[in-house]
Amino acid sequence: MHIEPGVVDGSKIILSYATAVAAFGLAGKMSADSARRDGARALLARSVIATALVFSFFELLPHYPVGVSEVHLILGSTLFLIFGSGPAAIGLSAGLLIQGVFFAPFDLPQYGMNVTTLLVPLYGVSLLAKRIIPESVPYVDLKYRQALALSTAYQGGIVAWVAFWALYGHGFTAQNLSSILSFGGAYMLVILLEPLIDLAVLAGAKTLRQLQQSILVQQRVYSASFS
Repeated sequence: MHIEPGVVDGSKIILSYATAVAAFGLAGKMSADSARRDGARALLARSVIATALVFSFFELLPHYPVGVSEVHLILGSTLFLIFGSGPAAIGLSAGLLIQGVFFAPFDLPQYGMNVTTLLVPLYGVSLLAKRIIPESVPYVDLKYRQALALSTAYQGGIVAWVAFWALYGHGFTAQNLSSILSFGGAYMLVILLEPLIDLAVLAGAKTLRQLQQSILVQQRVYSASFS
């Protein structure tokens, strides 16, 4: 999902600054909600873990250039389910920044676009989860169709944002549209794989009941929602 250098350049890149500000606003809201629900210590601890994981996802997991961008296994819905929306948002934005600063400085001018592409779909996932997962159901009891819906929403949001940036930068040329379609098609594999990873991670969490009272995972993993 990295927006490659040159896709959006010149004065057009200013738009990414505005979308990044909006995305950070959403991240702030999600973080405040997480802190209010689980406490500041839990938010900090989970954010640190999420940041380390996101950095590892970008650097260690396979990623391939396809069409207008790269296909990454980001596991955004997994981060959301285990740590909550706030820590996931901090982890995605901080992990992406650390990767750019230390390993891919050529990606830093595109940071606003990339962080928007990661955070806005995450906020959508947090809203969708409230609609499709009953408050009486802990996340360890999630069904595949629910995990698939969350993954589809997150990865579909990424594809939509990448397509937006590509069209904004290079217009509706035949070559650009073909590259966007290639990228979107490749991401279908991620959409199918991520729910299986989600359920595997949740199954692992289900066997580790000692984490139920830990600040390292959100309590919704094991218990019903509460106000």
